[in-house]
Amino acid sequence: MTPRAGDWLPSADFEALRLRARLYAAIRAFFAERDVLEVETPVLSMAGNTDPNIASFSLEFSGRTDGAPRTRWLRTSPEYALKRLLAAGVGDCYELGRVFRDGEAGGRHNPEFTMLEWYRIGWDHHRLIEETAALVHAALALTGRDAQFEKIAYRDLYGRHLGIDSATDSESELHAALGDIEIAPEGLTRDDWLDLLMTHRIQPSFPADRLTAVYDYPASQCALARLRDGDPPVAERFELYLGALELANGYHELQDAAEQRNRFQRDLALRGSRGAASPPLDARLLAALEHGLPHCAGVALGVDRLLMAMLGTDRIADAIAFAFERG
Repeated sequence: MTPRAGDWLPSADFEALRLRARLYAAIRAFFAERDVLEVETPVLSMAGNTDPNIASFSLEFSGRTDGAPRTRWLRTSPEYALKRLLAAGVGDCYELGRVFRDGEAGGRHNPEFTMLEWYRIGWDHHRLIEETAALVHAALALTGRDAQFEKIAYRDLYGRHLGIDSATDSESELHAALGDIEIAPEGLTRDDWLDLLMTHRIQPSFPADRLTAVYDYPASQCALARLRDGDPPVAERFELYLGALELANGYHELQDAAEQRNRFQRDLALRGSRGAASPPLDARLLAALEHGLPHCAGVALGVDRLLMAMLGTDRIADAIAFAFERG
């Protein structure tokens, strides 16, 4: 392919690259002050992410494997390896590195991007919300900015913004809450309708200068979070938004290996029903959970998204040296 004139140039300007370097230094200083260890884990794995809404890249290794699979998966986050370190006893830790997701390219997405993920032993998701907000405030301060901070439960958020009960209202009522936004209903689940309401009706209304932490999600959206009994039960997870931009996703972490295996298998069944690839389960993560994951909370934060907010842009290309189309 012959590149267009100027395609060899970076997509971000040098000031953005300098700001990224300053942000990395600030992140490392933030965790050094809190005695959280920086670690580095493999980018290639024999297992992939089973999440039905995330597609992984895979490749074939041509060298000697001693019987191990040749197919390796590029990580979509460092979560599984970090949890293995936690189970081995490393203590509080974080990783700042590249992750990869297939099919995600556009104004706010790049197939490879930088993720910051960290874990705090003995913490729940509420305590981690406060630390995540503190990190974002420290990052914004690099550009002389600040943001108000609000915490709100998922169910309360839907009630306040849309006048609906996310836990009990019917799918038809959720569909109606979309108003004049037309979405074909075929194949959509209750959680799909809730997600559409979040992305199309709620997120766009978040003030640009507000940091919003949404916590205690429906149990059906538990991912790798623990569940808390109640009426209804909830998943102890949170998402953090700066304005309408989603920055982070965190959990009060599940420790039960059998439950985690069941969730993986449910994911694979759903992937199969959609005709999606089914990567192998991470048997080493399950073994680590069986050994014993300490009580902890963890969060993943999109560094490129944070830089977009710091730069005041809605284009990820402005925050990375070379966007996907210039790679």
